[in-house]
Amino acid sequence: QVQLVESGGGLVQAGGSLRLSCAASGRTFNKLSTMGWFRQAPGKDREFVAAITWRGDSTYYADSVKGRFTISRDNAKNTVYLQMNSLKPEDTAVYFCAADRPPYSDTYSQAGYDYWGQGTQVTVSS
Repeated sequence: QVQLVESGGGLVQAGGSLRLSCAASGRTFNKLSTMGWFRQAPGKDREFVAAITWRGDSTYYADSVKGRFTISRDNAKNTVYLQMNSLKPEDTAVYFCAADRPPYSDTYSQAGYDYWGQGTQVTVSS
């Protein structure tokens, strides 16, 4: 089984920063997995935020976070990070980490991911 555990969420003022972490574990976790972050605001569908390939040589971002968020990973620690800067109230959501094992699916779609974390709340006050 694979476990993904997010941490680092919290309450921050607009313009502030947070760094989310997602630690992967489990005997069947595939280190070649593409890792992604999604978020879901109250009353809205879950949406793609960012993703990174297993080597870290390719990253993908939603237009709404480009230039503000940075995804990275440390394969030695089986951990993926999401550095969030210049946060806005509209970034308020539960943030989920997800893993897409090979063969890879649609990076931008939640349907393409095989494993999910339980989520961490990010609240940005105005």
